[in-house]
Amino acid sequence: MTIAIILLILLAYVLMSFEHVTNINKATIAVFAGVAGWILLVSGPTSAGTFARYAADLCSIVLYLLATMNIVSVLHTNGCFDFIATVARSRSSRVTLWTLVAFTWLISVNLDNLTTTVLMLTIMSRIVQHQRHRMWVGAAIVIAANCGGAATVIGDMTSLVVWTKGAVTPTSFSAALLVPTLLATAVATALIARSLPEHMDLIRPTASYRGNTSPLRLWQRMLLLVIGLGGLWFIPTFHRITQLPPFFGALCVLGVLWVLHEMLNHRRIRSGQPLSGGSNLLFQFASLQTIMYFVGIFLCVSLFIETGVMHSISSWCDEWIHNIYIMSIAMGALSAVLDNIALVLTAINIYPVADSIGQLSQIAGPAYAHAFMPDGQYWHLIIYSGCVAGCLLPVGNVCGYALMKAEEVTIMWYMRHIMPKVLVAWLLGLGAYFLIDFWIR
Repeated sequence: MTIAIILLILLAYVLMSFEHVTNINKATIAVFAGVAGWILLVSGPTSAGTFARYAADLCSIVLYLLATMNIVSVLHTNGCFDFIATVARSRSSRVTLWTLVAFTWLISVNLDNLTTTVLMLTIMSRIVQHQRHRMWVGAAIVIAANCGGAATVIGDMTSLVVWTKGAVTPTSFSAALLVPTLLATAVATALIARSLPEHMDLIRPTASYRGNTSPLRLWQRMLLLVIGLGGLWFIPTFHRITQLPPFFGALCVLGVLWVLHEMLNHRRIRSGQPLSGGSNLLFQFASLQTIMYFVGIFLCVSLFIETGVMHSISSWCDEWIHNIYIMSIAMGALSAVLDNIALVLTAINIYPVADSIGQLSQIAGPAYAHAFMPDGQYWHLIIYSGCVAGCLLPVGNVCGYALMKAEEVTIMWYMRHIMPKVLVAWLLGLGAYFLIDFWIR
């Protein structure tokens, strides 16, 4: 039974990585494999009660994702991001590129990568006219979204899991990865900027009447934006003060934002006017797809834990690799081909969080064992390499798939024009992390 479960999950990983060939949604494959695997597992000697331990962690993270995705939906409904298109509109292609990248990075440190990417690709499509130019700018947006998500514990599903697992603390995590992720973003963007012409043809802004846009004034939209994004930044502090799970803080932010939304739009709500256009359906679909995909991957990873696969992998890594930087490079290389979320969540659960160096030092040595302590280098490097190197190919991350569908980007074009730039950015950021870690420790 164990062999059948392992083969099922491995086959699912491969099929998820070839979504562009099979045209089967990876969320569908992940959920099916996870559910089928657990049915096989509990049909054996394992009791169904074993699943309850994983269900609690899964529900906690899903509630957090639901809250944050509803926050961005409220902000988008009220036109809180409309100012980005105005600010990014410039005669200089480099100004437009860097502005879009900067906003992408800033938004992605608070929200999930896919929602951020869909939002920024939508904004870009209102500005840049030619598809060829949108392919270049869109690739930079994907890279910035993944790098920004790796910079905070609330910016990516994988970093959120590491935080809730107790492997990192928010301040230490951001301090360790802020410079590498910023450097990777800047290097990749600078290299992409060299491939753009000095001026891009821009789409002329269309005049719109008040009934088609948010009825809120600028200061009201800015207030919602500050409360929404600022509240997300406050979640780690809220968790530290109250000791309540992170999803509770996200729900508090959503509650405050929703009340303010109802107050500011009460006249429109009472008159029965629609509060959002059809474009909001795209965000709702992306949110649902992201959540279901995470549920499926979480179930698959928990199966690997229960079948003992994780222990076997950790023992092999301790004996034959014994170097966290080599592990992170291997993780990055695999993330370029296979799905980075599935791989990173798997890598996170290969090792437990060491309560003391003595847990591992007897077989691995104190220096190596220190990497698996809370705020250890292993947790940082796995998140960094999985997120950044996952951009080496568009099939390595969900944001890349969004770009492929939105702008018809092919894998061959991406490999020829974007992959070398991401490789340079990833390795430079990895080198920056090594130098900073060596200097501090």
